[in-house]
Amino acid sequence: MTTLTAARERPRPVRRTRKTHARRREGLTALGMAAPAVVLLIVFVVVPLALTFALAFTDARLISPTPARFVGLDNFTRLFQDPVFFKSLRNTAYFAAVVVPLQGGLALVLALLVNAKVRGVNFFRTVYFLPVVTSMVVVSLLWTFLYRQDGLVNHVLSALTLGHVEGRDWLGDPATAMPAIILMSVWQGVGFHMIIWLAGLQTIPAELYEAADLDGATRWHRFRHVTWPGLRATRTFVLITITIQALGLFTQINVMTEGGPLDSTTTVVYQAMRTGYEQQQTAYAASISLVFFVLVLAVSLVQRFLTREKD
Repeated sequence: MTTLTAARERPRPVRRTRKTHARRREGLTALGMAAPAVVLLIVFVVVPLALTFALAFTDARLISPTPARFVGLDNFTRLFQDPVFFKSLRNTAYFAAVVVPLQGGLALVLALLVNAKVRGVNFFRTVYFLPVVTSMVVVSLLWTFLYRQDGLVNHVLSALTLGHVEGRDWLGDPATAMPAIILMSVWQGVGFHMIIWLAGLQTIPAELYEAADLDGATRWHRFRHVTWPGLRATRTFVLITITIQALGLFTQINVMTEGGPLDSTTTVVYQAMRTGYEQQQTAYAASISLVFFVLVLAVSLVQRFLTREKD
């Protein structure tokens, strides 16, 4: 009996060994597939963040024969006494405060329109999404020509007002430069978030709308009690992504105004780039970037807290 029992149990360690080898192979395969993403994350996120943190406490310059020295909090003391930094911070906050609700709301309206089952709706979806696939540099150059004093915008305004409104240099006036960039940015980015809203709308069960129709609900009540609650996760994603994109405003400023006129369009990201590369003050630019990173993180956490699902 003992011999028979031992003979039956002999293959079990072999099966366990095979299972162990299979699990190891699966683990190595998963590690190999994740390795490229992990390496890119380390190289382009972790390492730059660590270097930024280290350089912010030194006097390092982009090109300098002398080695960097530790200066403590000198860069941050200078930063919080810099009027250009506070002006760029106000410009960034102003841009985000206008773009986030305007672009998000307009994208939702467009999504509701193209969600209707009518002929030709795919054409309008393509037209609204077309600016998104166009390079921001190309769009910025195009709108720069439109905003010129002899550009199309002024010609249209003159034609509509029968010559009573004179043309102006929209990007050369501190009062109109940032609103002009806001208009262009909303036009370029609204199509992307329209698609996100549209995806959220199509996840709402049709039975809820049928029940609302049976109850005699108006369009406003259908939107308020069915559509809007069904877009809870979607609006959180849209809110956070638009805010992060707005706070990272750079390309439009770099191409269209270069921070002018009179720093009226200078943003925090553009100031950090100009300080680090044009003025070659790498350490000071690192301190700007580090403070901005903390501010964006705080804003994102507050938004996530306010839009969380409540029991």
